[in-house]
Amino acid sequence: RDEAKLDDAVAAVDAVGPGDVVGYAADLTDGDAVSGLVEATAERFGTIDHLVVNTGDPASGGLHDVSDDDWYHAFDLLVMSAVRLTREAGPYLRDGGGSIVAITSITVRQPVPSLVLSSSVRMAVLGLVKTLSREFAPDVRANAVLPGPVETPALRNIVEDAVERGEYDTYEEGLASYWPDDIPTGGVAQPEELGDVVAFLASPAASYVNGAQLLVDGGVVRAV
Repeated sequence: RDEAKLDDAVAAVDAVGPGDVVGYAADLTDGDAVSGLVEATAERFGTIDHLVVNTGDPASGGLHDVSDDDWYHAFDLLVMSAVRLTREAGPYLRDGGGSIVAITSITVRQPVPSLVLSSSVRMAVLGLVKTLSREFAPDVRANAVLPGPVETPALRNIVEDAVERGEYDTYEEGLASYWPDDIPTGGVAQPEELGDVVAFLASPAASYVNGAQLLVDGGVVRAV
């Protein structure tokens, strides 16, 4: 939604290799904006091969901390964005035999009391992905990725703010304390570690992976 941040991201990605990178500012809770995003992408590249559905987090808090409006906004942000993007991009994906990857959260496997919206509403995205894995087959595969803590700019801001408030002496201490459970692999993930998994699911190497829910959490979730 933020054009300045988007421009910075485009420049950073463009510097990695020779591919063509395009930015398009859009609020994914706005159906018209989603249509414009998909249309602009198809016009620029001729089609759409892969769709990665990813949005920010809804409001944090427990049951009595969030309002009805927070619930409706969370559904719009997390579920309807995926529905609208898939509906708009679907014809292009079917035509080219592409894939869909929805990025959700480990909260769908191990709910967090202070994240009632994420823990509850994201479950609908898994239902959508599982349905699409059959409805769009065999032309399009649909999978979900369930990341644990990732050192994104949003997480860095949270930790840096906590350091400024005096809750931690250093950024490293704050980052290590951010996740309350032990992470068997030894720390939060880097964005590239999540990106590599998404790239794999979109690649021919994952041609027989369909309807899967893949944890990328370093082993945080304890359930079998």
